[in-house]
Amino acid sequence: MKLLRNSKLYNTNILKGTPLVFMQKVKLDITGIAYSQTQSGSYVLTLVESAGKRKLPIVIGGFEAQAIAVELEKMVPNRPLTHDLIKTFCKSYGVTVREILIYKFHEGVFYSKIICEKDNAITEIDSRTSDAIAVGVRFNAPIFTLSNVLEEVGGSEDLDFDFDEDDDEIENEINEMEAVSIEELQAQLTEAIENEDYELASKLRDEINRRN
Repeated sequence: MKLLRNSKLYNTNILKGTPLVFMQKVKLDITGIAYSQTQSGSYVLTLVESAGKRKLPIVIGGFEAQAIAVELEKMVPNRPLTHDLIKTFCKSYGVTVREILIYKFHEGVFYSKIICEKDNAITEIDSRTSDAIAVGVRFNAPIFTLSNVLEEVGGSEDLDFDFDEDDDEIENEINEMEAVSIEELQAQLTEAIENEDYELASKLRDEINRRN
């Protein structure tokens, strides 16, 4: 697949025969990661088109969810995560991640590519979408999909996906944190990061930021 510079269209063998109008790229933003109540041990990463309302909910594993959350929350783990090592490796050899492209949805699976550049040469690497995004956020790389993918699976902002924690559980957590001093929250945050419990660390960081 060849990236057309300064263009929003792709000339690709994968999409061969597809009208160009369906190859329009659409920029996406990460709006949240939440525990999936329908798939045990999984999380839902929600992407929303930057200039619209449609959502792209992607089910990902716990490890990848933590890897994305750690970078978004700017946490510093005690040991480098796998995606941190990938970033270090790329930078050591002068490779830059330009963008992430979610180019296909087939039988419930999203297909993605990491678009890399070295010495003005473009290389595309097939990747699981969760890994591609975990790498991409470490390079501040934009995330794109193709308009036909968004048309097929993108829901409007009014769609209610059943993957968030229930209201009672959220309220209990908020009440418990409000009863704790900010010094104790800081200590719990340090302990959570040391134990690599990044989901708890993210919640603690949100509460600390809310108070500040």
